[in-house]
Amino acid sequence: MSQRIPVGIVGCGPAGLFLAHLLHRAGIESVILENRSREAVEGTIRAGVLEHWVTELMREMGLGERMAREGHFHTGITLQYGPNRFHLDMEELTGGKRVTVYPQHEVLIDLIGARLADGGTIHFGVSETAFHDVDTDTPRITFRHADGTPDELRCDYVVGADGFHGPGRQAIPAADRREYSKTYPFGWLGILARAPTSWHELIYARHEDGFALLSTRSPEIQRLYIQCDPRDDIANWPDERIWAALHRRLETAGDWRLAEGAIFQKGIIPLRSFVCETMRHGRLFLAGDAAHIVPPTGAKGLNLAVADVLVLSRALEEAIRRNRTDGLDSYAATALRRIWKAERFSWMMTTMLHRDDTETAFEHRIRMADLDFLAGSRNAQAALAENYVGLPFEA
Repeated sequence: MSQRIPVGIVGCGPAGLFLAHLLHRAGIESVILENRSREAVEGTIRAGVLEHWVTELMREMGLGERMAREGHFHTGITLQYGPNRFHLDMEELTGGKRVTVYPQHEVLIDLIGARLADGGTIHFGVSETAFHDVDTDTPRITFRHADGTPDELRCDYVVGADGFHGPGRQAIPAADRREYSKTYPFGWLGILARAPTSWHELIYARHEDGFALLSTRSPEIQRLYIQCDPRDDIANWPDERIWAALHRRLETAGDWRLAEGAIFQKGIIPLRSFVCETMRHGRLFLAGDAAHIVPPTGAKGLNLAVADVLVLSRALEEAIRRNRTDGLDSYAATALRRIWKAERFSWMMTTMLHRDDTETAFEHRIRMADLDFLAGSRNAQAALAENYVGLPFEA
């Protein structure tokens, strides 16, 4: 079997799905390949904070109806250090912009449903996916369907939107890849709990014991995180220990108390920063987590993926419809300007809010001074708010 398609996409995450929708809107056909089942993609629960421009894009594309109904629209965040807590009014600081707390898997559910309703093709459960001839004018993707049948996509262009461990980046020779990374000496223990809402917006807390984050999934479901050793065993964290750590790190001297509930999901994730600046090799293009990873502190992962493919979709449209390749030639440079700014912001939020035992006592004091300065400076708050709600989109 063999299919001819203008754009072949590997990966059914935010990058792959948004790209397919944007290309469809431009009248360009694409096919998505995904190694997981649809149930696994839609059932992998992940938090999500959507930047202002991403929610506007979803509405413009006709993909925001459920988000508008079920998402939580936040005009600010709360920051806490020691006994001090202060509100950062992002809407006022940015001239009316806000963020939307809407889990990533809910975004994927919306995009998959809409793509299939539009007649788009997504092959779930594929295996042995591989890129071929990417440095020629006729790149190919070979794979096996869920039933084991071999198949091939013959494309004009191919896109690796397949995450950090996918075949996309690996199809670029290692000697040709420019990669930068940082592994943090701490991770996050995240939980989902059936509990009432404790606070109206996200709380980011720096504590001597480590970082903590409180966010709302729904009025009945709360998502919370605490800093931990990324090598720790989740079995070492019974529910009682988790709640004790959350109370200690989130509660201040006032009357506010964290509401507890039944924990029904928990796990530990490591934190890292990563950028592969080689986002193009011949007619292969990388987007999303295949090209960059950010620690979740800055809430930039999904938003960066959408920014990548917004740039890429415009460039592909120019190349396919008008035979102009300027946009493809400048794709990496354009995307990387935003990527490195988001990496900087995510690194800054992470180092400012976490306790890093590899740092000196002097550096611990600097982190507290950062927060104290932020609490008292409107200019510093405006800079953080501008980054948090999403920098102006450049294409």
